[in-house]
Amino acid sequence: MPETTTVHLVRHGEVHNPEGVLYGRRDGYHLSDLGREMAERIGASLGERDIVHIRTSPLERAQETAAPLAAARELTPVIDARVIESGNVFEGRRFGHGDNALRKPSTWVHLWNPFRPSWGEPYQQVVARMLAAIHDARDAARGHEAVIVSHQLPIWITRLSLEKRSFLHDPRRRQCTLCSITSLQFTGAALTTISYSEPAGDLIPVRDKSAPFSAGNAPEPRKP
Repeated sequence: MPETTTVHLVRHGEVHNPEGVLYGRRDGYHLSDLGREMAERIGASLGERDIVHIRTSPLERAQETAAPLAAARELTPVIDARVIESGNVFEGRRFGHGDNALRKPSTWVHLWNPFRPSWGEPYQQVVARMLAAIHDARDAARGHEAVIVSHQLPIWITRLSLEKRSFLHDPRRRQCTLCSITSLQFTGAALTTISYSEPAGDLIPVRDKSAPFSAGNAPEPRKP
C-alpha cells in the first residue's frame, strides 16, 4: 500500500508591529507576546503528532513560531528560503493607524493587474517555489508528518492552486489566520485531501480575523 504522508503548512503568529508597516521580507520583525503564546499553542497542538521534519521561512517570525514545536519534537528546523514571504513593492509602507498607502494616487500605478499581481512577486512563481519545498518536506517525512512554517499569502495562493481555483481573491477573505494549519495529505506522491484548522483561533484579535472565516468555523476537508 502507498504510504500516507501529511505536510502541515503553518502560518506564523502575531508580529510586534506598532507602526502598522507592511514588513514583508524585512528583518527585525519578531513575534509579539501574543504571537509567542500562539506559537506555544502550535507546539501543544502538533507536539504529540508524528512530526519528523520541520522547515521554516528564514524570517524571524517564522523561526520563532516553529521553535516550541521543534523543542517538543526534539528536531532542528531546516531554514528554507523557498517558503519566505512574497515580494511586494509596498514593503516598508504604512497601512495602519489611519495611514493607508493604498489611498495615495502615487501607488495606484502598481495596481493594474490583480492576476499576476502587478504589485509583487508573480503568483505562479510563489506556487512553484512553495510546491518544491512541500515535495521535499513530504519526501523527508515519508510515511509520517512534516511541518512548514511560512506566511499567509504563499500558503493561501498555494492552496488556491492545488484546489484549481482562481488566484483572483479578496485578501480579507483568505482562510489562513494567524498560526492556522493548512494540512496536505498525500498517498504516495498524490495529494488526496486538504484540511484546515485554527488551534490558536481563540487568541486572534477581532481586527485580525479573516472574514467570513472565524475560529471554529472552518469548512470540511476538500479534495483537490
